[in-house]
Amino acid sequence: MSNLVETGEGTRLDALEILPARSSEKLTIVASSFGALLEWYDLYIYAALTATFAQLFFPPGNEVAATLASLAIFGAAFILRPIGALVFGYFGDRYGRKLTFVATIWIMGVATIGIGLLPTYSQVGLLAPVLLVAFRLAQGLALGGEVGGAATYVTENAAPGRRGFATSWLQTTATIGLLLSIVVVTVVRLSMDNESFNEWGWRIPFLVSGILLAISLYLRRRLSESPVFERMKSRGKVSERPVTESLSNGRNVRSMLILLFSVASGVGILYGVGHFYSAYFLANTLKVEPTMTNILMSCALVLATPFYVLFGWLSDRVGRKWIMVPACLIAAVTIQPVFKALTHYANPALERFQNDNAVVVEGGDCSFRLFSPPQSPCDKTRNFLNGLGVAYTFREVAQGSPARVEVAGTQIHGFDPAAFKTALTQAGWPEAAEPSQVNRPMVVLLLLYLVLLLTMVYGPIVAFMVELFPANLRYTSLSLPYHIGSGWFGGMLPFVLTSINASYGSIYAGLWYPTIVLLISFAVGTLFIRETRKNSID
Repeated sequence: MSNLVETGEGTRLDALEILPARSSEKLTIVASSFGALLEWYDLYIYAALTATFAQLFFPPGNEVAATLASLAIFGAAFILRPIGALVFGYFGDRYGRKLTFVATIWIMGVATIGIGLLPTYSQVGLLAPVLLVAFRLAQGLALGGEVGGAATYVTENAAPGRRGFATSWLQTTATIGLLLSIVVVTVVRLSMDNESFNEWGWRIPFLVSGILLAISLYLRRRLSESPVFERMKSRGKVSERPVTESLSNGRNVRSMLILLFSVASGVGILYGVGHFYSAYFLANTLKVEPTMTNILMSCALVLATPFYVLFGWLSDRVGRKWIMVPACLIAAVTIQPVFKALTHYANPALERFQNDNAVVVEGGDCSFRLFSPPQSPCDKTRNFLNGLGVAYTFREVAQGSPARVEVAGTQIHGFDPAAFKTALTQAGWPEAAEPSQVNRPMVVLLLLYLVLLLTMVYGPIVAFMVELFPANLRYTSLSLPYHIGSGWFGGMLPFVLTSINASYGSIYAGLWYPTIVLLISFAVGTLFIRETRKNSID
């Protein structure tokens, strides 16, 4: 008797694909999602505490350099994700999906608890950031195996016609993990004074991960192996060299490149903008009070979460491509207006100052430095203004000329922070956003809009990736391009964007980076992505 059946859509599928029961599917989704939630929570606690780590783990005296270094370490976890994809992809395709679940959750949990126990710079000097980098890299390695494993496992346990819907629940865990990290950090902050939080309170969110780790391990051990992998194993179809075969098969490599330069890079950019940089922009550039920033961001995340499931479900009905690809174009066209609107509604005084006053910096001995302390008066001046979030125009003059700053007609020669602040304040510059002037509903709406664009891509993308590759190379083939795209393009976005802003003396210049990447994603997706929802995955 044939294993092939004719579906109502005219697609021939293996009858064994239809076997997973709804109860088994629900257990798979719950157990996989809770573990993924833990991994995202662990990864995002650091994002919620970037400013704190800049103060505690780096040498004092250069606020901008410390902030950029802290953002770079945040991105370091994302840089290592493709390595994790190859390592755990090999084991997942060679020995089974479930094995990687337990391994990745252990590595992530231990690394997160380790960060919560780290000594600070004042205690051990440069060893503190070195250890921090090591634990962040371990987190990135674990996440590189987790995403591909969860995507493959849940999709292979879902019934045909429900893959987008089933995997979209998994996709909500990234947002819920971020939300949980924000809530935990905010509650801990509000429960003590700033001095206690900076001394020891920041450790609590990391140590809480131990409880989640125990629950995740219990749930994951109840799972059985993927039915697709079991059938491959019984038929002798398991790949013995999944990494080599993935990278040596021309058709497979083509699919990997299409995934990388279309929705993988697109979803990374949308993730970086909607989840991280928007909150960073509010708190650090627009100087909105951190707790208020967290509350506004949390409201947007809660409102957006159901849309992951909506777009996942919709992709089962109308297809994956034309939900994901247009979101990249819409985002490319609207990102810059949205961030200017955030300035308008979150800190209108800053917007008025920027529109009504010109700040000009002149110098002949300026050089942009990412991590090293500023040396010349010109470097120190630009560094100081960048730290305040003040946009300015830089004019290079003859070498050796003294630095000069002009603020609304007032000229200041040399590096004089007190005089800079006085001139800026007299011209109407706000040192912080006035809470009563923050239009909370509009800020939440703008943040929600950015996350909704992410849900359009992120909701259907797991089912799309699994359907794109053959079962025996699936874990490795989808993990590598996904983590390069989402990890490198998206994970380093806050650092790259902030660096461009600091280099140009602008709070908007860096937004051209996500705009350009999203336009490339749209073009590649439009030209080369083929619809996959009717593909057999067995």
